[in-house]
Amino acid sequence: MAFCCFSFTSARNKCLRLSFSFSGLRPTLVDLHDGTFIHSWIPKNPDPGKPNLLFLHGVGANAMWQWNDFFPCFTSRYNVYIPDLVFFGESYTSLPDRSDSFQARCIAVMMEAVGVKKMSVVGMSYGGFVAYQMAAHYPERIEKLVLICAGVCMEEEDMEKGLFGVKSVDEAVSVLLPQTPDKVRDLIRFTFHKPPKATMPSCFLKDFINVMCKEYLQEKTELIHALHKDRKLSNLPKLAQSPLIIWGEYDRVFPMELAHRLKQHVGKDAKLVVLKDTGHAINVEKPKEMLKHMKSFLLDPPLKQADHSNGQLQKKS
Repeated sequence: MAFCCFSFTSARNKCLRLSFSFSGLRPTLVDLHDGTFIHSWIPKNPDPGKPNLLFLHGVGANAMWQWNDFFPCFTSRYNVYIPDLVFFGESYTSLPDRSDSFQARCIAVMMEAVGVKKMSVVGMSYGGFVAYQMAAHYPERIEKLVLICAGVCMEEEDMEKGLFGVKSVDEAVSVLLPQTPDKVRDLIRFTFHKPPKATMPSCFLKDFINVMCKEYLQEKTELIHALHKDRKLSNLPKLAQSPLIIWGEYDRVFPMELAHRLKQHVGKDAKLVVLKDTGHAINVEKPKEMLKHMKSFLLDPPLKQADHSNGQLQKKS
């Protein structure tokens, strides 16, 4: 008789879907008509009088896992949108482009397809790269911008100079896209300044890998390689916005040097907040502090309603 193991990861996914639904969001799959489909959580009943807020996740998991503990704090003041980036969750493409600029274009087209013209954007880690590209290429559409532990100012030569905690992009892939329980443990040690002392049983970690880390593995590997290849600070466009930059003091994925480099690149009006005694996974290690700074920047002072009169497009019949 075959024995079917209970999947805690799948169960958590179901609980998160319920949480998103109870918070006023619904899932939708948007066809961009170029071989690309973007899955996103969007408001069930968007309020034309509210501004719009877009959350972009990192490499670690799908959008639900990263933003479940944060987005409910903004739904009273914003129409909230939480997509899965291409090759995460249920989003995918048949196109060969793996750049962060391509991801930005996909999200921008998706947002317009669901009726949103203007928005503020919060991007964490890889999602911060995508958010930056959106702000650079669609400045008239982006109002406020929050970049969290997003090493957009890194250069290809930084790896050779030993700036990162890994020696090669392939080593980074093996850690960021773990395929064994030991690699998941390496990921936790790499992204946390103070990793949890309790050791997760291998059966739980294997379940997480099977549910979250197997699909689109080659494509995700290509995304990470594309992020690094031929990257130069001199090619990074300037921004019209002055973003809020949030960083972990002991981030090993994107070390603090990149935070200071980013602040200098985007201009003196940008605000850099460094969270003490935390690593790259600040959404887990210091969620309350991270949320406090996000709320201060996005909610205080309140955005003027007049600035958002055209923020919500009328959907085509």
